[in-house]
Amino acid sequence: MKNSGILVFLSLAVAVLLNSCSDDSIAPDKEGQYKNARIKMVQEQLAGRDIKDKNVLLAFSKVKRHLFVLPEDRNYAYSDRPLPIGYGQDLTRPYLTALMTELAGIKKDYKVLEIGTGSGYHTAILAELAREVYTVEILEPLYSRAKRVLSDLDYQNVKFKLGDGYLGWKEYAPYDVIIVSIASQQEPQPLIEQLKTGGRMIIPIGEVMQELIVIEKGKDSIKRERIIPVRFMPMTREDGQELKPDIQ
Repeated sequence: MKNSGILVFLSLAVAVLLNSCSDDSIAPDKEGQYKNARIKMVQEQLAGRDIKDKNVLLAFSKVKRHLFVLPEDRNYAYSDRPLPIGYGQDLTRPYLTALMTELAGIKKDYKVLEIGTGSGYHTAILAELAREVYTVEILEPLYSRAKRVLSDLDYQNVKFKLGDGYLGWKEYAPYDVIIVSIASQQEPQPLIEQLKTGGRMIIPIGEVMQELIVIEKGKDSIKRERIIPVRFMPMTREDGQELKPDIQ
């Protein structure tokens, strides 16, 4: 690794030691088991590739991903792989989560809308970076579980909504950033409308073959940039078929 990468790693290691939380009420955190894996994830999978935003790297070094996965998958929590979270849904692999976050360019005073709360892991990352996070999940068991986990971790700058993510959350619009963590076959017009002028939306577009798209909303135009091919779970609508749970 280049010298700059080593410096990033050392600064992250110090940050983890200073910022590690010891009051998780979900379950005792076996910090000796997970801390090194978390630092290694940030060093090798994120900073060791092309994630350069220091604030994004620090957020990933702080948020304990193993608290957001199923108990039987905690040994794999810091591997660069998607993990099942139940109800037909997956937790996106760390690198792709970090890439989407970096592309969003979140600043500390931003108001962010997240579509697809899922496990709540990306929600926690966003809450470390932004002033306010509004997150929408259509599946009630995931909504309730993520809300409980984030409440136990004392994230006070997150608001939750159970509903159709395609429609966004008009009540609190406009948003500086919208991050969509589920694939849509088309650009959701309600989300475009809820994006602030000058704001960015990060969204996977497509059916089977998808592309990660950055949408920038100008005063009189919309700019789109294709980033990489991706594969996300499809967006579920309120009028769609009900997903059956695969865990209790």
